[in-house]
Amino acid sequence: MKLIDPTVQGPNTIHKRAPRLASVNGLTVGLLANGKANADILLRETAALFADRNGCKVAEMAWKRNASAPAEPATLEDVATKCDFMLTAMGD
Repeated sequence: MKLIDPTVQGPNTIHKRAPRLASVNGLTVGLLANGKANADILLRETAALFADRNGCKVAEMAWKRNASAPAEPATLEDVATKCDFMLTAMGD
């Protein structure tokens, strides 16, 4: 019998949060939906609040291909060129 340890060490990466924005007034908000039902509705409704309350512009919604996997780097890079900050949501 051969026993296999299913645990693995994660990659040695260091992640840090982006600096907090001083204000969102007049900025462009990006939207990233995970592809599940209602995620797009939640994002559009939330983005509308930012538009109404803070004068934000709303960028076109981007979509993840797989709800359980991270967004493709190319998708994130594309969204980053079109907005100042981003909202993401899951639906169901």
